[in-house]
Amino acid sequence: MTAALISSEKVEGTDVYGPDRDKIGSIDHLMIDKSSGHVGYAIMKFGGFLGLGQSAYPLPWGKLSYDNNLDGYITDVTEEQVKNAPDYDEDSFKNRDWETKTHDHYQTRYYWEH
Repeated sequence: MTAALISSEKVEGTDVYGPDRDKIGSIDHLMIDKSSGHVGYAIMKFGGFLGLGQSAYPLPWGKLSYDNNLDGYITDVTEEQVKNAPDYDEDSFKNRDWETKTHDHYQTRYYWEH
């Protein structure tokens, strides 16, 4: 049996695989709700070469599940969906309207309603 809890240090850098099981990126860091402790988003990086030119996008945590066989997270989100997600910047996470649009885009439950 594996542990139910994992350190954020071990999540950061973990590969993310799309529905076709091809790697689409890796997790850079997590956004955690200060009040509830729920993880809201994984900031996923993809593209570029040797870390240059990479793009970072928030992916709702509810869209990821760990796959032991891949030793990474799998999602039904495609790279194209990520690229077409609502634009964001550092202040987006302070805007519930942006968060609602983002969760609606990915068709996932709002983390603040858990």
